[in-house]
Amino acid sequence: MSKIKDAFENGKAFIAFVTCGDPDLETTGAVVREMVKNGADLIELGIPFSDPTAEGPVIQGANLRALSGGVTTDRIFDFVKELRRDVSVPMVFMTYANVVFSYGAERFIGVCREIGIDGLILPDLPYEEKEEFLPICRRFGVELVSLIAPTSENRIARIAGEAEGFIYLVSSLGVTGMRSEIKTDLGSIVEAVRRSTDIPCAIGFGISTPEQAARMADLADGVIVGSAIVKLIEKYGRQAPEHVGRFVKEMKDAIQKKESSS
Repeated sequence: MSKIKDAFENGKAFIAFVTCGDPDLETTGAVVREMVKNGADLIELGIPFSDPTAEGPVIQGANLRALSGGVTTDRIFDFVKELRRDVSVPMVFMTYANVVFSYGAERFIGVCREIGIDGLILPDLPYEEKEEFLPICRRFGVELVSLIAPTSENRIARIAGEAEGFIYLVSSLGVTGMRSEIKTDLGSIVEAVRRSTDIPCAIGFGISTPEQAARMADLADGVIVGSAIVKLIEKYGRQAPEHVGRFVKEMKDAIQKKESSS
């Protein structure tokens, strides 16, 4: 049974992203706990990488701060082990294929299983190359989350038909970051996904206000927010956890309000 699916059991899911180690792992732990306390249903933990091609300046900055603070993949593994003592919501790693390769895919995914990581999101892994990781993920029971972008058109059915955990629907072309408006025709993409699978579909990239969150939750099964959270951490540093908690509560409330009125 997919633990990731649990995040979507009680209505629309709020999925929150944080870069591990920005400004330090202790703060990351406090941020995660505040997010869960305020309604986050699934946590995406970013493993920093020196060349994060899918990220905009906000998350790139977080990657650099974390790396210059001495964060390593092994330290993040230990951190997650400690986090799992009291955090029970599903958690996934978001990182780059190179991070997994250089660690050794078998070893990396095996450790994910040991420490309680439920899934893996690799934004730079083309659909055609996922076989490099998929069999290992399946063996260890770690779900490899598929991304569908506005450019996926003729491959949507294929990607969705083989997807696991949840589908990460990228709202806009380009890199992560806050957007004043999202212009993609997401409704028709979600429809195409739903024709191919009953796996939940969550929309991410560019969502930063309660209004946007409510609108996206109307279309999909969940909403993913990253840059807006990372920006608060950049602004408040070690004082960020309570600010992030308040923001998550606003976003979750907006999603639930929309859900109960529709």
